[in-house]
Amino acid sequence: MATRAEPRQATVISDRSFSFLANARKEAEQRGLFDVPIVDCDCHVYETTATREIARYIENPAVRRPFERYSEAMIMHAMMPGNLGDRNVAGRIKTDLDAHLPTGKYNGVHPIASGLLHSMDQMAIDYAILFPTPMLTLGTHPQPEVEVELARAYNRWLIEQVLVASPRIRTLAYLPLSDPDASVAFVEEFADRPGVLGFMVTAVRYQPIHQNRFMKVFAALNEGGLPLAFHSGPNWSDRPFEQLNRFISAHALGFPFYAMVQLTNVVINGLPERFPRIRFIFMEAGQAWVPFLIARLDNEYRQRSSEAPLLKRLPSDYIRQMFFTTQPFEHLRSAEHTRTVLEMMDGRHSLLYSSDYPHQDFDLPSQIWDLPFLTGDEKRDILGGNAMRLFGLPAPARTPSSQ
Repeated sequence: MATRAEPRQATVISDRSFSFLANARKEAEQRGLFDVPIVDCDCHVYETTATREIARYIENPAVRRPFERYSEAMIMHAMMPGNLGDRNVAGRIKTDLDAHLPTGKYNGVHPIASGLLHSMDQMAIDYAILFPTPMLTLGTHPQPEVEVELARAYNRWLIEQVLVASPRIRTLAYLPLSDPDASVAFVEEFADRPGVLGFMVTAVRYQPIHQNRFMKVFAALNEGGLPLAFHSGPNWSDRPFEQLNRFISAHALGFPFYAMVQLTNVVINGLPERFPRIRFIFMEAGQAWVPFLIARLDNEYRQRSSEAPLLKRLPSDYIRQMFFTTQPFEHLRSAEHTRTVLEMMDGRHSLLYSSDYPHQDFDLPSQIWDLPFLTGDEKRDILGGNAMRLFGLPAPARTPSSQ
């Protein structure tokens, strides 16, 4: 009779034998990136590797018990919706969870923080803004209380166990928008906690965010002048994508699709006018969709502006005041085409570098630094300057190479 494998325990790896991301460090050294302030605005933790720890923070016993008792595989199957698709192509594309293993350099902190700090050192990253991974599908869970309970537990665990390791690790706290009252309580509880820079909503969800019941959430964020990010993702199970016969198709279209839906609702319903102190961010959807949406919304607005009565300017004017993370950075056939895309979205001021590490398609800072049409100042703005101004981050006290 087969026995169930026990979850792998993190072990300390000496720096001398730990070569993961060694080539990334060489790239950074060759380009002098250890002298450039870099903020990674979207990196990830596989929170299911710490399920037992997070479960201790879940208040509702009916929700807590499965996370206490089920294996990681069972939790992914039974508790996390929208995970259909072979993301790693049967192992051909690596997602190396060894990124979470601690190294001897960072003793005495949580293993996830230790591994993350090591990877930041290798990639020349000064600050990392950390997000969950499997939980990004919770916006479609049929039980809103599961999103609320797990989000609250995750936020508390992350703040108390991981962020305390270093001021270099920050987060945008998870906001369970399926429950507006709970979301307001989350803003009150987490907005001032150490390491919290603002809030994140999963873009893959079905609640119409323009409805009046959600305005109390936006009002709370606006009162605090807090950033709000919509983190995108794919959902092959969603009806528009059922026609697609390959996960590559759902993965390519899903990220920008959900970002476009949420951004359109934000703009057309006049949320930037009603809540001008909220800084809106759209994450992990690339860039090419932004000029497309600018063109479509401006064209429609010119013909039927009466349907968007709260707008005082063209939709594109609001969009260019928003922020977009860079990963995945889409290299077009011509560098001139890429330059045009960035110009249309005012990329120098709107783009925030993100790696999406440790996902298999993560981007190193060199993706931005090597763009031939950007000036040195523009590269520095995208890699770190824009994010430091947006989040009020202090200049790094030291670069990773000096630690």
